[in-house]
Amino acid sequence: MTTTQSEREAEYAAAGLDGQNRTALGRLLGTGRIGYVEEDADGTMRADIRIPEDYLCYDPGILILPHGGNLVLTFYNDDKNTHCAVLPNNGDPKFIWLVNHAKGTASLTLDGPGTYWYGSASGNDEGRGLTGAIVIGGEVPDSAKLDRPAQPRP
Repeated sequence: MTTTQSEREAEYAAAGLDGQNRTALGRLLGTGRIGYVEEDADGTMRADIRIPEDYLCYDPGILILPHGGNLVLTFYNDDKNTHCAVLPNNGDPKFIWLVNHAKGTASLTLDGPGTYWYGSASGNDEGRGLTGAIVIGGEVPDSAKLDRPAQPRP
């Protein structure tokens, strides 16, 4: 699916990723689609991420979660080359090795709102653009807030 620059701009704006102090601190990844998770009845969130053939990117490149919790990601490597994904997770990061035309699944727990980056540590994949972001919306729990006056927001 090919999108124009104006369609991507509108998609970023609709997701709150077009500027500072919205869902994220600033503009994320200049290209790629935005994806959203599906939530099971038990609250587990799920999403599929592909590495298209002959493109060095994750699709979607940005994954939006409405809140923190358990996330199951299934990666599909449709490329002719081997890649991987080093994923954020409470505690220790998770690692998936993806040989060409393979799939892998990772179960993650990400509690708080924020932007969590991931990428492929294979060769120079990250340096060439094989990076992604998981963006979690919402507020931090009261127990994690600083004891200071409310700060102005735009």
